[in-house]
Amino acid sequence: MYMIKAVIFDMYETLITLFESPVYFGTQMASDAGIEENKFQEIWRSEEKNRTIGKITLEDILERILKENNCFSEEKMTYILNKRIRCKEDAFKHLHIEIIPMLNALKKKGILIGLISNCFSEESMVIKKSILYPYFDAICLSFDEGVQKPDPDIFKRCIEKLDVKADECLYAGDGGSNELEAAETFGMKAVQAVWYLKEGTTQPAKRKANFEHIERPLDIIDIIQ
Repeated sequence: MYMIKAVIFDMYETLITLFESPVYFGTQMASDAGIEENKFQEIWRSEEKNRTIGKITLEDILERILKENNCFSEEKMTYILNKRIRCKEDAFKHLHIEIIPMLNALKKKGILIGLISNCFSEESMVIKKSILYPYFDAICLSFDEGVQKPDPDIFKRCIEKLDVKADECLYAGDGGSNELEAAETFGMKAVQAVWYLKEGTTQPAKRKANFEHIERPLDIIDIIQ
């Protein structure tokens, strides 16, 4: 058990999952745009970091892709934008049944709650309108902060907003983006949230042998004092 003052969460595949809703990634957007996937992905993937650290919005990248492939129209762009946003919003309708009880239990114990998430412009917007947003005492979204995990600066900013020390924080994430290793190196206690992980799927993260696995959200309560 840990003596902590704050729990900092990752968002995707930790508090919510994108894989219980219809996925709408580059492959699906390319199809709706009527563009060969490799041509769509060439630009989409090359700008991933810029999309993550706030240099390019979804609108910017879609307009560029459509125009460079000679198929731009306001109607097509609006359709893809809205569909992408709806799919991101839908993920919040499929929360693990224990997510809200776990967050309420942390609040009841007086534990601060932080969020560090790598995200794009549309995800930042959706997160801020979500059912989970009011629970956070500090939030660091890569699109807004201009820095992404595993850069230690995003962890530093979050604990400064929470006004706690690194060793007073428990970090819980699915393990993507080397976040657990980065949190641990920064001085936090890191655990892997595995309640959304499914073997044999296209989810990017897998169970990591070097970290404690948390099988259910409410198990977070059991490991803190």
